[in-house]
Amino acid sequence: MSQTNPRESSLSEFESATAVTRHSESAFTAEVDGDWSVAGAVNGGYLLGIIAQTLRLNSPNAPDPLVLSTYYVGPSQGGVADITTRMIREGRSSATFALDLAQSGAPKITALATMGNLEGLPEDVATTANPPELPAPDQCINVAEAPGDFVKSAPLIKRYDMRLDPDTAGFAAGRPSGRGLLQGWIRLADGTEPDALSLLAFLDAFPPVMFDLGHFGWAPTMELTAHLRAVPAPGWIKVKLYTRNIAGGMFEEDCELWDSAGRLVAQSRQLARQPRG
Repeated sequence: MSQTNPRESSLSEFESATAVTRHSESAFTAEVDGDWSVAGAVNGGYLLGIIAQTLRLNSPNAPDPLVLSTYYVGPSQGGVADITTRMIREGRSSATFALDLAQSGAPKITALATMGNLEGLPEDVATTANPPELPAPDQCINVAEAPGDFVKSAPLIKRYDMRLDPDTAGFAAGRPSGRGLLQGWIRLADGTEPDALSLLAFLDAFPPVMFDLGHFGWAPTMELTAHLRAVPAPGWIKVKLYTRNIAGGMFEEDCELWDSAGRLVAQSRQLARQPRG
């Protein structure tokens, strides 16, 4: 018998859009929502949410992705996705899985993930990193107010409330700073408080950092590794996005997410192709 994530009216838009149906111990399907797209391809961060929802069904005692390494082998579109999982190892406090996602028989994602329980982690924080210094959200630039053509090409924007630090948003007026830095605030558009799975989506929600270097267009991700460090406190999430190396038609993009309690709750590094126009 199929098992489906609950679709209650109290679910957030993100929870509903990442719902997964289980058909067997290792076979699942999801309805990929095309409204979470950029430049005609479904956003990779949103797809991370579908992956994590799938693994939660396989790992109820270890519900949170501690580390998730994802290879994007083809662009995804709205529609049905077939997902298969394989347990690699199950320990007392964590479990490691392999996962593949395909659409119409074509592979789109292959991933490895270690699941655990963020709320059960020890309180031994010794972070030397510092959160970005930002103006208040109402003093930042609302991405939803971008020109209509941009919003039309990136319907993903409507799923979030994103505010860019004016000091790093010069690219929007044709004045990129050249530092390879974007930062600002993010939360879900429907006001739902952040949780572990929405952090995964936030890691890949901002415009590509290459915009700050004057390179515009779709920048397809090849691989993204996400680390979740804590369950976020309620409120806005601070985002810092930066790059240090551009070579061979590719660039790295590092992302840090900081919660309202000043904690570094998630990090990622991805390798992506430089924008194509």
